[in-house]
This record gives sequence, C-alpha cells and structure tokens, in this order.
Amino acid sequence: MRKSTGFAIKSFFFLSYHTSSCILPIPSSSLLHEFTQFCYQRNLPRAMEAMDAMHKHGIWADSITYSELIKCCWARGAVEQGKRVHKHLFSSGHQPKTFLINVLMSMYVKFNMLDDARALFDQMPERNFVSWTTMISAYANAKLNDKALEFLISMLREGVKPNMFTYSSVLRACDGLANLRQLHANIIKSGLESDIYVRSALIDIYSKWDQSENALRVFNEMATEDLVVWNSIIAGFAQNSDGDEALNLFKRMKRAGFLADQATLTSVLRACTGLALLELGRQVHVHVFKYDQDLILNNALLDMYCKCGSLEDANTVFTRMMVKDVISWSTMIAGLAQNGYSREALRLFESMKASGTKPNHITILGVLFACSHAGLLEAGWYYFRSMKKLFGVDPGREHYSCMIDLLGRAGKLNDAVELINEIECGPDAVTWRTLLGACRVHRNVDLAVYAAKQILRLYPQDAGTYILLSNIYANTQRWDDVTQIRRTMNDMGIRKEPGCSWVEVNKQIHAFILGDNSHPQLDEINQQLNQLIHKLKGLGYVPDTNFVLQDLEGEEQREHSLQYHSEKLALVFGLMSLPKEQTIRIRKNLRICGDCHLFAKLVAKMEHHIIVIRDPIRYHHFRDGVCSCGDYW
Repeated sequence: MRKSTGFAIKSFFFLSYHTSSCILPIPSSSLLHEFTQFCYQRNLPRAMEAMDAMHKHGIWADSITYSELIKCCWARGAVEQGKRVHKHLFSSGHQPKTFLINVLMSMYVKFNMLDDARALFDQMPERNFVSWTTMISAYANAKLNDKALEFLISMLREGVKPNMFTYSSVLRACDGLANLRQLHANIIKSGLESDIYVRSALIDIYSKWDQSENALRVFNEMATEDLVVWNSIIAGFAQNSDGDEALNLFKRMKRAGFLADQATLTSVLRACTGLALLELGRQVHVHVFKYDQDLILNNALLDMYCKCGSLEDANTVFTRMMVKDVISWSTMIAGLAQNGYSREALRLFESMKASGTKPNHITILGVLFACSHAGLLEAGWYYFRSMKKLFGVDPGREHYSCMIDLLGRAGKLNDAVELINEIECGPDAVTWRTLLGACRVHRNVDLAVYAAKQILRLYPQDAGTYILLSNIYANTQRWDDVTQIRRTMNDMGIRKEPGCSWVEVNKQIHAFILGDNSHPQLDEINQQLNQLIHKLKGLGYVPDTNFVLQDLEGEEQREHSLQYHSEKLALVFGLMSLPKEQTIRIRKNLRICGDCHLFAKLVAKMEHHIIVIRDPIRYHHFRDGVCSCGDYW
C-alpha cells in the first residue's frame, strides 16, 4: 500500500491529466520521462515520437518541458513539427497555460507566421503583458506600424499595464512625431522613462526622426550608468551626420569611466567618416584590434579609410579580413572607383564573383561608377543592361544616374536623355544634375537650360542651379534671362550656401568659411595665398570666372571673389602647416568649382604635394598636376 501511494505522488509530479479517474501505469510514467529527457536534450525526432505516443494515451507533460520542445522547433526552423505540438496541446479539450501559449505565439512570430500568431492570440482566454508585447513587437519588426500601435491602445483599454519591453518595442513603430510625443508622455506617466531599454529606444527613435536635440534631452535628463544608452546617443548623432557632437559625447563617455565596445567604436568610426578625420580614425583603429575579426567593425573601418581617401590603409584592412561579406566587397569596390582607381575596382569585382559572394545593388553601383570614371562605355552598358539577369538586381535611379554620367562623359547627350525617359519611377534632381553637368562640359546650352528647369521644378530653392543657369545665360548674352533669374532669386529670398572647407592638422580640425575672418592665422594665410596666386599666374594660371554670378561683378571683382574660396584657404593653410610628405586632406560642403580644381592641380605640381579634396560629389586626388577625376566632375 505504501508503494502504491509513492507511485501516485511521483506520477502527479510529472503529469498533467486530461482526466483524473485513475493512476497511470508504469509504462506511461516511463514514456513521459523519456519525452522530458528528449526535449531537454533537444533531440527533436525522438521527442516528437514520444509526444505522439503520449497523445494516443491522453498524456500531457508540464509547461516547461513543452516550452523546451517548442524552442527546439523554432531553433531548427521545424514549422510542421511546431504545428503538431500546437495541435497536441489543444487536443481533447486540453487548455495549456497562458505561459505556454505565449511561447507558441513566439514560435509563430519567429517563423514569420503572423496570421497564425494572431489567431492564437485571439483564442486566448487570458492575456498578460507578455502576450500583448509579443504581438506588438512582432508587428513593429514587420513594419506593420499601425497594427503595433492599435494593439498598444487595445492593451491599455483592457487594463493591461505595458512594461519596458512593450514600450521599447512599440517605439520602433512610431511613424510620426505626433505619435512619438504621445508615447513619450505615456512613458513618463508610467514611470518608465529611467529604464535603460526605454531610454535607449527613445533616443533611437528621436534620432531616426532627426530630432537630435530631443534625443540629447532624454539622455541628459538623468545620469547614465549603462553603456547601452551611451551607445544609442553616440550612434544617433553619428547617423544624423553630426560627427562633432558624436565625438564630444564619446569623450564624455570615456571621462565617465565607460570602456568602448564594438557598437561604440562603430559609431565613432562613422563620425570620423563623416568628418573625414583620418588621423582620429587611425587612433580608433588601435582600439579595434581587440575585436580583430568583428565583421561589422572591420566594414566600418574599411568605409572610413575609403571615404577619407586613404586607399592604402583600406586595402590593408581588406586584405587582412578573414571573413568578407557583400558589404566588405561593395565598400572596397566603391572606394576604389570613387577615388579614381576604376580598373582596380573592376578587377576586384571579378575577384568578388570568383569568391562566390553575390553582388547587390550597392556593388553594381560601384561597378557602374568605375566604368564611368574609366570611360568604359561598352562595359558600363553591359553591366547596366544585364544586372537583372546576371545578379537579380533591378536598376534604380542611382544606377541610371551612373549610366547618364558615363554617357555624358562620352558626349552622348541624346542617348542620356533617352535613358532618362526609361526611368520607371521618374528622374529625380540628382539625375538632372548629372545631365546638367554633362551639358556644361560639352556646352550644350539648350539642353542645359532644360535640365536646370527640371531641377528647379523639383527643388525651387536650389541656389546652385540658379547660379549655373544665370551664368549659362550670361555666356550666351541672354541678359533678359539673366535679369529674370536674379529677380526670381531675390523674390524667393534664395541665397547660395556659403562654402566651407575643413582641413585636419596635428589632430585639430580647422574650418574655413567664405567671408568668415575668425581664423587666428587668416592674415598670414591670405598673404601666402596672394604670393601663391602670383607665382601660378607666372606659370600661365588664369582664374576661371565662370563660377560666380557674372552679372553682379566686374572681372577684377569676380577674380577677387574666387581668390577667397574656402578650399583655397584650407589648401594654403595645409601647405603652411604640413610637411611635403604628408597628404593634405580637405573636406568641402559644396561641389568644388572649376577654378579651385585648376588651382589645386597646379599647386600639387608646383609644390610637389599630394592633395585630396572630398566634396559631396567626388573624391579628387591631385598629384603632379593631374586629378583622379580626369577633369570631369
């Protein structure tokens, strides 16, 4: 009798009954023991066999054991087995616990079967915050933002209190500032604004909507004791092209005693990339060595070196990478092409294909860019026309712009116009600017006017296009049109953005802005610049005044205006401050004008200095009087 009682206690410990009319025989207990063992061992085939046998006998295990089996199903992508577990759990009127239904629901979410997850959610007799958060997170991850927000509202109406995971999930679904502000207010009311996950999510979403000041306000509201939040705020400013503030925050983080991890270093490298801070980027590289084989970090490092114009460093990083993905290959191909090494870029593309890595749309863009800069018209046409067939990549606007640039270089402007008319989604301003640049080079006035008008139709405030159009009219003596352009600019209050150039000297950034006299060495710089221009004129340099408004100034005034362009000031300061063996690297906010381009070529030749100027359109490597762009930009 004592033996029977002990067996009954053991059976009840392991089992949950559909009926409780009798004590299970020993074989059933053994079967359940085997099932439990197989589940924890993640032996899916044997666990499923044991579950089928249990099903025949109307036996159910405990929720924890089933949760292990379900996790095994989603880890192996075993959809059919997962459905069989679902069917078993709800068979013969058996009702699993809320905890287990939540796990099942998570399984369907992992399988990207949101309709099945929603159907299970709707059948639940009771839902807790995990149930709601699972669905909200699923919809947010699937970019079904409206559904995520609807579920949050329903959750609140049912009296279920969201927690930090709910809010950090639903914040990703914010598709407008109005919703974001309302959510932020609810978070404050619930007292969760200090939670690190919620703060991090708030900073991320404010940064996504280019609300850096609000992101910083959230960050500064309380002391930050977690690296996750520091990483969020640094990443936010780096992604929004505010590298200065990102680097300032990085310094604050270090002063607060936090050590940088991979995420921190990736954002700092991105900030260095945006500011073209090569020397600082090299310092960060030292910290990357401890994560030598981190693919994301290596890709960020590669991108930094390419965009700072240091192809030697980029190639060293690329060669040492044990693992390369499509981003690694594409970054290096594009970097070579943008810096004037077009044929090397195309050779690397062949190596990429030989490695078995499938090119994506970014890769093809780099290839077309390389073809454009090398003047390889036939190769460019081949890759453009076959990119869908060979690589499964549909041509986008950027691919069309590269081909229009290639046709423009070849002087085939009519073919370029025909290609523009093929763009299914319609040309954008970049496309028309590409054609306008080709028209300027080949002096096709009528087509230039047409392209300029298309740009102004899309961007009526584009000062650069107005100025170029005004100068085109002036060069052809169409003074009435020049007057009309000037009147339009005055009426609309359009002013050209002042040129600004940055140069790095001794780990310090020096900024030069047209019309700004704040630099402490400006008098000396101007004196050196005057002497340099005088020497260049002796060698045949004639300032090209086509790049200032020609109806406003006389020839002497126009030359004076050109003389103080920001890149000239930055270049002279670089000559004054750096040894000849060190490359002068300049970043510019506006496209380099033709006169400054000629000036840099002549200075590079006369002073035996390598000069790299990065503007928003191109990278220009000046060496021995030659530019990597081939004088076409």
